[in-house]
Amino acid sequence: MKTYVISSSENTGMPFLRGILTRSLLDAGLAFPEAFELATAVRNELSDVAEISVSDLREMVSQRLEDAEKSFVQELYLSPLNTPFKILVTSLSGSLSTFSRGRHQRYLEASGLNTEEAEQTTATIYDQMLAAGVTSISTCQLGYLTYLCLDQEIGGKQARQYLVWSEFQRSERPLLLLIGGTVGTGKSTVATEIAHRFEIVRTQSTDMLREVMRMMLPKRLLPVLHTSSFDAWKTLPTGDNNERDREELIAEGFRSQAELLSVPCEAVLQRAVRESVPLILEGVHALPELLKRAPKSSDAIMVHVTLAVLKPKKLKARLRGRSIEAPKRRAKRYLNKFDSIWRLQSFLLSEADRCDAAIIQNEDKEKAVNQVITTVNQELARNFSGGPLEVFGNVVHGPLSEAGEADWRQLVSLLPGL
Repeated sequence: MKTYVISSSENTGMPFLRGILTRSLLDAGLAFPEAFELATAVRNELSDVAEISVSDLREMVSQRLEDAEKSFVQELYLSPLNTPFKILVTSLSGSLSTFSRGRHQRYLEASGLNTEEAEQTTATIYDQMLAAGVTSISTCQLGYLTYLCLDQEIGGKQARQYLVWSEFQRSERPLLLLIGGTVGTGKSTVATEIAHRFEIVRTQSTDMLREVMRMMLPKRLLPVLHTSSFDAWKTLPTGDNNERDREELIAEGFRSQAELLSVPCEAVLQRAVRESVPLILEGVHALPELLKRAPKSSDAIMVHVTLAVLKPKKLKARLRGRSIEAPKRRAKRYLNKFDSIWRLQSFLLSEADRCDAAIIQNEDKEKAVNQVITTVNQELARNFSGGPLEVFGNVVHGPLSEAGEADWRQLVSLLPGL
């Protein structure tokens, strides 16, 4: 049954759309997996309901946010009903948009702030602008005030992280982020969350590249391509395999498969550089040495991280979980091959260590995501030595630039009001 959402003020009805609710929750600051899960739960609850009013729907969603202890998101979600006016933000190109607390918070999180710091800063800045009657602000003014707020209310470290991230965002240099790791380490999950926080629309899985190659090259020609990464060694020419170390065999088989996948992976990286667009490449074949194949003349920021689960019981639990989320992945198959998967992880970690790539333990998703963000920002900070006026000051005219790094709350009052 299709559920219609009825607006009493406009006397109209629109079908309930999970995607629209998901987007509203994202704008309020909820992470994509949680937003999608909540929207799905609401859709399921409304499966036998023909009509629901806008206010009742909002109350239903609000109650679920309260039950999930997401009070800040709940406040942002309900705010359009209570906010008397909108704050317009002018971009560098001159386009206008409404200030979004959800997006501002995600931007802060992308710069390396934890969720609590980002929530606190966004709420403080927004409340101060409302209290001062601010109706318009430029992106650079907003960035400058955010930097000062962080420096004076949170700390200099967080303020500098924000400054480094803001400089990178204005530079238009592409970010090439490679996320590697063995089966079950959470590469896809982490990549999805990072893409949401960084607002990266182009992600690529090496598994999908392998599937394309399998369609083009039959098994009889390249059997190593048509097997799992941890079983590729079984397609190696027979000989002294029985006498060789199992980990050495697994590494050799994987290398043979990875070398074939390096061609399409390199093509994906080169296209991202050529078009100057950010890219996340994730998968077991996303090896750190791939970054050496990017064009040397590129000014792209290139980062590689390897995810790891260093406790066998934890990794086995993740493999069982994969079969619940995607039944066709068949957890039993992976558990039967656990020894090979574990040995492959050992090889991948050794390769990451050899290439000085970051190794991140993924026992907690949120912590792992924050560590990936920190790794990216550490790379950005290597060649950064500027200050706030160098990042924002070239277009921060008038009282803001003349006031220098004064109290940020006083500077808010200098912005356009009612």
